[in-house]
Amino acid sequence: MNLKLCGALLCASMLLLTAVATFAESAKDSRIAAWQAEYRRPAATPFPDENPYSVAKAELGRMLFFDPILSASGSRSCASCHNPGLSWGDGLARAVGDAHASMALRSPTLLNAAWTLRPGWDGKFRNLEAVTFAAITGAANMNLPEAQAVQRVAAIPGYVQAFAQAFDGGGVTRRNIELALATYERTIVSGQAPFDRWIEGDESAIGESAKRGFALFNGRAHCSACHSGWAFTDNSFHDIGTAQGDDIGRGRLFPSSVKLRYAFKVPTLRDVGRRGPYMHDGSVPTLDAVIDLYDRGGIARPSRSALIQPLGLTDQERRDLIAFLRTLTSPPEPVTVPTLPR
Repeated sequence: MNLKLCGALLCASMLLLTAVATFAESAKDSRIAAWQAEYRRPAATPFPDENPYSVAKAELGRMLFFDPILSASGSRSCASCHNPGLSWGDGLARAVGDAHASMALRSPTLLNAAWTLRPGWDGKFRNLEAVTFAAITGAANMNLPEAQAVQRVAAIPGYVQAFAQAFDGGGVTRRNIELALATYERTIVSGQAPFDRWIEGDESAIGESAKRGFALFNGRAHCSACHSGWAFTDNSFHDIGTAQGDDIGRGRLFPSSVKLRYAFKVPTLRDVGRRGPYMHDGSVPTLDAVIDLYDRGGIARPSRSALIQPLGLTDQERRDLIAFLRTLTSPPEPVTVPTLPR
């Protein structure tokens, strides 16, 4: 082979390698751009037209949220189950009610409640407003009759004044209590986490293991099929192969549906590193155990989601997934408990 031909082949090879590298870099850039579009934090918090935001309403809701006046014993408030210091959960496997007995389900976080569709582990509530008196009057929960709740609040001059300010002269009613509490709850938004800085372009914000974990999360592990978008939930309901017996979740609302039997709400993954234990019933104690569960694939049955299949993860892949999940936890932010009116 003459030198001229060797040179031509070498040149062609170099051009081919350059083209392959350029294509790979272009594909990577396209993938990152798609991720940035999907996972970038929203610029504003949505409030419904029927309950628009106002400072006075949000402040009233904040006072009610932290006030134990809405429980039968006067010892528990909304914040007892949705503690800001515990990422707006309670850190327990099962929520505890006014009688200090465990309830059937774990307290869900209120992080990013403004984006939550069909609240509740089984999605039985149409919106945040509808949750309010279910919790207040629930015998296993705060256990306070509606009329008594309204009377207690209306008997406090400071609250009467606050309701008049928030509702243009309106009084203390069930509906106004619902509107005020839901308005405050919609202001509870997760803080900026290392992941957010990375998705905005700071390559040093997370480590290489976490970056591999994110690629796996969006790829072979299929996590993003349900934990999608900036809040890492699509608000859907699935049987992931954990619940058993009478714990049938959304299937209780749709008894003829095979796929909704044992189906529960896909929770947000924001602040997931400090929100254990996990699952609707707190049955999985750690993130490592969560990864083990998904790797095994859960209980095989007709209702189990088609997305839940054994993954065959390597030890390194497990570590990478957990490293990524830990980047979704934001630094703690102080929350000031309001001075309650009397």
